[in-house]
Amino acid sequence: MKLRFVDTAALIILALAIAPVLRAQSANPPATPAQSAAPANASPAQPSSTAASPAAVAPLPKYFEVPSGTRLPLVLHNAISTRSARPGDPVYLETLFPIVIDSRILIPAGSYVSGEVTEAKRPGRIHGRGEIKIKLDSLILPNGYQASFNASPTDAGTGGNESVGKEGAIQGDSNKSADAGTVLETTAAGAGLGGIVGQSARGAGIGAGAGAAAGLLAVLPTRGPEAELPRGTTLDVVMNRPLYLLSSKANFTSPGQSSTLAGPPNREPQRRAGIIPY
Repeated sequence: MKLRFVDTAALIILALAIAPVLRAQSANPPATPAQSAAPANASPAQPSSTAASPAAVAPLPKYFEVPSGTRLPLVLHNAISTRSARPGDPVYLETLFPIVIDSRILIPAGSYVSGEVTEAKRPGRIHGRGEIKIKLDSLILPNGYQASFNASPTDAGTGGNESVGKEGAIQGDSNKSADAGTVLETTAAGAGLGGIVGQSARGAGIGAGAGAAAGLLAVLPTRGPEAELPRGTTLDVVMNRPLYLLSSKANFTSPGQSSTLAGPPNREPQRRAGIIPY
């Protein structure tokens, strides 16, 4: 009986001793194998939404540059002639082809270019060709954005024999071949007439001299051909300095479209009759 009492007391003491341990295990159960393996197999942390993306588009610069030396094909909207042009007269042109820099359309076709006549010199007698000088100083894009512009002509398609000389001066034809032809024709006619009248070589010589004089008199009082730039004249111009365009205003997706203007008809140079005043 005494032994049974001792055993019962020992069991009670053992139960009281392990009770706290059992309570702690029930409050914090051990991790299962799946749970303990989770950190090893967990996917890497995703980058935050604020991290920079490698495919992000670089910001545009404030200005796009059209470099010096860029060539632009233009068409003239208002006719110009040395017969009536004066310094300060306006010049209106339009771009015929888009200008693309670094795969960006910066100057679409149909953009406007304006300037003014800086010099208009009429042709003289025998020598001295008509000459027009223009200054191009403004560019207006199709969206209305305006920028300073500086360019000079390098070639002109006028329908006549005008050419572009130094510093972009547009020069008329000299018509020297026609003048020489006039003198030769009157000389030959005078020689023939003198030979018939005088019945001698001396008469022919006198007639030739008279004919040559008549030819010179026909040429001297007249001006050479005027320098003419009819409406529809094409001008190739080259930029004298870089052109800077705001990127927010000059980033076009369409190449644009220029006006349909008929080109000038072909024409022959003609002298203008009349005495030249001194």
